[in-house]
Amino acid sequence: MNEILGYIGLASMLALSMVGSAIGTTIAGNAAEGALKKNPEKSSGYMILSAMPATQGLYGFIAFLIWMSKDFATDGITLFAVGLAVGVVCLISSIRQGQVCANGIINISQGHDVQTNTMIYAAFPEFYAILGLIAALMV
Repeated sequence: MNEILGYIGLASMLALSMVGSAIGTTIAGNAAEGALKKNPEKSSGYMILSAMPATQGLYGFIAFLIWMSKDFATDGITLFAVGLAVGVVCLISSIRQGQVCANGIINISQGHDVQTNTMIYAAFPEFYAILGLIAALMV
């Protein structure tokens, strides 16, 4: 049973963080597509903000790689708990970061100079994904 829980934890850690990144980047990417119609000259700013939610998938992948070396037979319940926690934190963080970036993209397309501020605001939900990764490494 411990081994099954360990594999579920590993899968959760990897899958949820990557699904969150996919959702977050498409939320911001959809806003960027609409913004391109209104103000195509700012496309580089849209691209930067659209890519920001992708980092949570990397955090989940790093935690996954580090936890792959654990012994599932004895650490299964721990791996399950850590994997689920990291996965859920990265999932929610990435989705919310994508929403912040989408709002910034829309405002940039309307002529407002908010790229730097949006990047700062988008760093706040990412902070929790980083804390999740650090906590996973400390267990």
